[in-house]
Amino acid sequence: MPRIPYQPEDLREPAAVVEAIRQRRGGRLYHLDRLLLHSPPFAAAWNGFMREVRTALSIPPRLREIAICAVAVLNHAEYEFHHHAPLLLAAGGTAEQVDALRRLGQGGGQAPVFDPAERAVIRLTTEMTRGVQVRDETFAAVRAALPSEQQAVELVGVIAAYNMVSRFLVALGVEPE
Repeated sequence: MPRIPYQPEDLREPAAVVEAIRQRRGGRLYHLDRLLLHSPPFAAAWNGFMREVRTALSIPPRLREIAICAVAVLNHAEYEFHHHAPLLLAAGGTAEQVDALRRLGQGGGQAPVFDPAERAVIRLTTEMTRGVQVRDETFAAVRAALPSEQQAVELVGVIAAYNMVSRFLVALGVEPE
């Protein structure tokens, strides 16, 4: 159970905020949204920010979803993994990669199912999530794997954003739908 009750699924107010979230979510409110809506200003800002993170960046979707799934596993955010593992598969990831990410704490991030770019993303995600500090050699591997500074900045931003998401989910006990 969540630590704060979810807002009702049929919530209508504040109309502009609820409608914007429903539009991004294909007409529904997820459990995460129903908790965020306890604070409409927070929910509105979150929705806009995460919409851009999910849809407007140049980083390849597969690398983005690998990073998000890695954050989820490292932070024990099952809700996040539940929602993003299918997106990883849709972005060209494999079931073997999803399984390896589930074992991230036991060396799954170095599994042969990941190419060098994917392993660099996982190393960066692990360092940013566990200790915040990133080793120079880790960042150099990311820079070598990505074609632009823009994508490197976006990857760091995705990892930071989904650390925020996972911490919110875990602290409030948000459950998968």
